[in-house]
Amino acid sequence: MKNQSEVSKDKQPVALVTGANQGVGFQIAKALAANGYRVYVGSRNLGNGEKAAAEIGANAHAIALDVTKQPTIHASVERIEREAGRLDLLVNNAAISHAGKPGRTLEEVSAANKASRASLDEVRTVWETNVFGVIGVTQAMLPLLRKSQAARIVNVSSGLGSLSWVVDPACWARDHFDVVYAASKTAMNAVTMAFAIELEKENIKVNAVSPGFTATALNNFQGTDSVEVGSREPVRVALETDGPTAAFTGPDGALSW
Repeated sequence: MKNQSEVSKDKQPVALVTGANQGVGFQIAKALAANGYRVYVGSRNLGNGEKAAAEIGANAHAIALDVTKQPTIHASVERIEREAGRLDLLVNNAAISHAGKPGRTLEEVSAANKASRASLDEVRTVWETNVFGVIGVTQAMLPLLRKSQAARIVNVSSGLGSLSWVVDPACWARDHFDVVYAASKTAMNAVTMAFAIELEKENIKVNAVSPGFTATALNNFQGTDSVEVGSREPVRVALETDGPTAAFTGPDGALSW
């Protein structure tokens, strides 16, 4: 027979948030822990992850996870399976906006990322995290998600990923659409839809969510919203166990793909 602590552990929902040592990912992990989740705080640098987990509290557990490196993905699967036995929620949050010189302003990065002049090496590096990393982590975590009674996958996207929005001449962000970051989020949205359609028959819900224009390291802290505000919609979607699948939402509601 299971003792009381084992029974309690079986009932505690389990989540993994990638890139959770800072920014929106940290806020998501913090909110999930506050709502009773056992949260694995994914971080490329384990020390940074441990610092974040300590700040969040007892429900948070740092895990070394670089979404571009398969050995760390597989090691994360093995650890979560060993310690929790399943995964109820996967939040693919880890992302980078560029792979060039650090410390550049948002305007400088935007200019360098234009389709006519962007470095192919930089495109590949960003897509490796923002697109291929999402596919790799999701594929690896599926066996654990399939053990859950209410499995969800939340992919943190961007309004810039919406082709329907940026094609509109009235779109304020149209000039910021590029082949490095913005197009990677469009591709990630397509990946989200592909998983959502395939996994719908298994009742595994897959959604994309935009935090809005949030001030994080992603945009050299030039966003207009705080991480607390930016994390509200991702947290809402992550906590929603009976919500839809194949949805794309942002701070103001539904977004067009």
